[in-house]
Amino acid sequence: MIYLSLLKKITPFLLLILLFSCTPKKDIVYYQNIENLKSQAELTSYEVKIQPDDLLMIIVSAEDPEIAAPFNLKSVAIQYSGKQDAVTGQQTQQLYLVDASGFIEFPVLGKLKVGGLSRTDVLLMLQQKIGIYIKNPIINLRIMNFKFSVQGEVSSPGIYSVDSERITLIEAISKARDLTIYGKRNNILIIREVNGVKSYNRVDITQADFINSPFYYLAQNDVVYVEPNKNKINGAAIGPNTGVIISATSLLIALITLIIRL
Repeated sequence: MIYLSLLKKITPFLLLILLFSCTPKKDIVYYQNIENLKSQAELTSYEVKIQPDDLLMIIVSAEDPEIAAPFNLKSVAIQYSGKQDAVTGQQTQQLYLVDASGFIEFPVLGKLKVGGLSRTDVLLMLQQKIGIYIKNPIINLRIMNFKFSVQGEVSSPGIYSVDSERITLIEAISKARDLTIYGKRNNILIIREVNGVKSYNRVDITQADFINSPFYYLAQNDVVYVEPNKNKINGAAIGPNTGVIISATSLLIALITLIIRL
C-alpha cells in the first residue's frame, strides 16, 4: 500500500513534466498550407544591394587584353583562412572595398557610387562608362564577402559566408544545421541594416507564405535570431536536469509497479 500511495503522488508530477515537454506538430512542421500559396515571380529575380564594406571583384576584359589592362587593378594573391567566415583557397583577385559612403575608386573612371545598387545596376553603369573607351567590354562582378549570422536555437550558431550573391532564409538555417527542437519556428527575428538604418522583421517559417516575404532572401550582414520556445523556457525554469528527473522517475514507477505485482 505504501508503494501504491507513492506511485499516486509521483504520477501527476511526471505527467506535468511530460505535458511541458510536448510540442504540437503545427509548431514544428515547415511550409504548412503550401498548396494554397500563390507564387510571386518577382522574387526569382531578387538581387542583393551593394553596401559599405562589401568586397567587390571586378574584372574587365576585351578582345585586346592590353586595351582592358588600364581598367583592372594590379593582381594581388590573397590567402584566405578557410574558416566559416572566409572564402577558402589562394586566388588572384581584383578586389574593391566599398567605402562608408558607398563609393569605390576605379581605375581611369575615378570614384563611382555603387552603394545601394544591385550587381546588374553596377554592370550596366560600368559597361556604359567603359564602353566610351573600349568596344564591347566584358565585365565580371561578384560580391566576395557576403555573410550573415545565425543565433539562438540552432544546432550550429555562428557567422557564415557564401560564394553566391543571394541566399534564402531556409538555406541560411540549413547552414546552421537547422533549428533545434526548442527553436520557435513561427517567430524568427531578422535584423537588417540598409544605409545605416536598422529594420526588424518577424518570419513564420511554419507557414508557406513566408516564401513571398521580402525577408525570404537574406541581405548582406543580416542577423537571424531564433527564440527558444515555451518548452525550453519551462524546462529552464524547472531545472537543467529535467531529462534526468524524467528518466529516474520513469524507472522508479516501473520498479514500484513491478514490486506491487509481486
